[in-house]
Amino acid sequence: MKHSLFIAFFLCLGSFASAQQLTSPDGNLSLEFMEQADGVPAYRLDYKGKPVLTSGRLGLLTEEADLTRGFKQTNLERASVDNYWNPVWGEYNRVRNHYNEMTVTLEQPETGRILNIRFRLFNDGLGFRYELPLQRKMNYLTVKDEVTEFNLTGNHKAFCIPGDYDTNEFAYTTAPLSDIAVDMEKRIAKKSYESKAEGGLTVQTPLMMKSEDGIYLNIHEAALVDYAGMLLNVDDKQFKLSAHLTPDKLGKKGYLQLPVLSPWRTVIVSDDARDILASQLIYNLNEPCQYEDTSWIRPMKFVGVWWEMFTGEGKTWAYSDFYQAKPGITDYAKLKPNGHHPANTAHVKEYIDFASAHGIDGILVEGWNEGWEDWASYRKDRQFLFNKAYPDFDVKELQRYAKEKGVQMVMHHETAANAADYERQLDEAFQFMVDNGYHAVKTGYVGYIIPRNEYHSSQWMNNHYIHVARRAADYKVMVNSHEAVRPTGLCRTYPNWLAQESARGGEFETMGGNDPDHTCILPFTRLKGGPMDYTPGIFETRLSYYNGEKPNERVHTTLVKQMALYMTMPSPIQMIADLPSNYARFPDAFRFIEDVAVDWDNSWYLEAEPGDYITVARKAKGKNEWFVGGITDENSRTATIPFSWLPEGKQYIATIYEDGKDADWDTNPQSYRIRKVVVTPKSVLKQKLAASGGVAISIKEADKAEMKGLKTIR
Repeated sequence: MKHSLFIAFFLCLGSFASAQQLTSPDGNLSLEFMEQADGVPAYRLDYKGKPVLTSGRLGLLTEEADLTRGFKQTNLERASVDNYWNPVWGEYNRVRNHYNEMTVTLEQPETGRILNIRFRLFNDGLGFRYELPLQRKMNYLTVKDEVTEFNLTGNHKAFCIPGDYDTNEFAYTTAPLSDIAVDMEKRIAKKSYESKAEGGLTVQTPLMMKSEDGIYLNIHEAALVDYAGMLLNVDDKQFKLSAHLTPDKLGKKGYLQLPVLSPWRTVIVSDDARDILASQLIYNLNEPCQYEDTSWIRPMKFVGVWWEMFTGEGKTWAYSDFYQAKPGITDYAKLKPNGHHPANTAHVKEYIDFASAHGIDGILVEGWNEGWEDWASYRKDRQFLFNKAYPDFDVKELQRYAKEKGVQMVMHHETAANAADYERQLDEAFQFMVDNGYHAVKTGYVGYIIPRNEYHSSQWMNNHYIHVARRAADYKVMVNSHEAVRPTGLCRTYPNWLAQESARGGEFETMGGNDPDHTCILPFTRLKGGPMDYTPGIFETRLSYYNGEKPNERVHTTLVKQMALYMTMPSPIQMIADLPSNYARFPDAFRFIEDVAVDWDNSWYLEAEPGDYITVARKAKGKNEWFVGGITDENSRTATIPFSWLPEGKQYIATIYEDGKDADWDTNPQSYRIRKVVVTPKSVLKQKLAASGGVAISIKEADKAEMKGLKTIR
């Protein structure tokens, strides 16, 4: 990997009055650091000459030391960096890391304690963090609070979910900050293990906002390591935000030992919504890849024994019905099977056959291992075993069969949120995977965390998720985690951590549904920290189709929008979530899902407005193949799709998968049409999208014979 790197350091001593300004490389962003009365550190941020964040306090408050006031600036360092790095996978094969940096050293004259605050201004936003170097006056600290403020300039429109320590799986509120409290309260109880944040109105990050004068702001954090996850306190009268760290159940918000580097606090800023989606700022603030060899990390698509357990077909993860365990009864072979367990050898072979026939990389099987009968109690200290299959699941035979068919098996580790027990079993579980040819695992943390004094996003658990990813790498295992803390770009550092759920995913279409605008919000919020395993590709959108057990449940999209999600919800591991029998009913539409890539050389965001619509084009990694995906909310619209991003001097055939003229997510979701046209870099397509509909386009270089009779888009 080659980098062009220029770093210039300037040491300024004595007077700092003229040294407290920092601008982005393009000059559009300007930051000012200041000391308020009583030595309180503070900052403000302007964009194109207008304030986007007014003066806000900075600092840490611990039980042992007050690091929020009484400071004098004693040193200042500046640097400029401009280099490139190559992701192992992602939306781009080359990312520019270009910023100007200012590090302020603060000292408390009365105590001698030192705090550094490091600011980095990129063209697309700001990152800053707290740094506590080794020093004689401090060592161990117990965090009481972080006083970081993000003081807004007005009553911005917000796209947010309620603050919660245990789950992110809420529907989004879209409203001015002054109105979000009432709407969010209606959406709070969606899982059985919420832990609503204490102390007033809070929201989760990433928080997306839009000001009245058209400035887009995204607030989040990067590199969440050995620290509590950050929520945001909301003052909905004065429009001020402040950090709210997730405590443990003892009320402690973190245990630190110097030297300390806090996570980066991030603010992405633009007057063009497309820039928010394209921003790589959060990845740039994470450490480079920690692995010398990444050849074993391979993006993939997979099918799975999963959706049929949600649809109302009466299928279950458990091998037998719930039973009251008696002393000495631990042999599942002695239990009577319930007859509704799809994770069995014969049925899994059907999925393997389907994956093999359609060039799909892998197959996930949920419910394969012992422990599902009473797992939802969240009380057992040893719920699941990760090397013990149910009697009807033949691990060796299925691996032999999958290998013969050229398909990978994907392991499932549901921990029932017993992270302590999972760590005890981790090496044995990964060795079992390697011994049986598994190289990817989906982990789950449904329930209240064990150790019982922890939350899903408290410091101990954040370290646990990283430990799992790092230990998995020792076995060359890729990780797709569910119910974990929302991501903060750590997949750059640990690229075997392919994706996370950490939001309300596709499964909720069977539990009241996701609003039509949901997937028009997620790329602006949850996906800014890393890819999501959303589970798209549901073709049978009316759940009454399954034995009529859920007559009023339906997926809130058209069939074509489900196809487009593979483009607008990018991930290096994508589930093909519906049943094989449903894809067999729509083989011509399924062709797009067969063809679409999951790893990219480049991406171009063509249209975007949070909560309303997204249109994006991408080039498949290492191939002359391009794909376009467009989605909309509950409103139909006409997308404008230019093709200027295609290489000049050639013609291309575009296969367009579009909503039918009578398509509607509610009344006629499966109406679609497929047509082929010729496009050039000068072409502009006007494409109609139905209500909660979409468009999916695959593009390849034109063959003259194939072009015959096709219309050329001008």
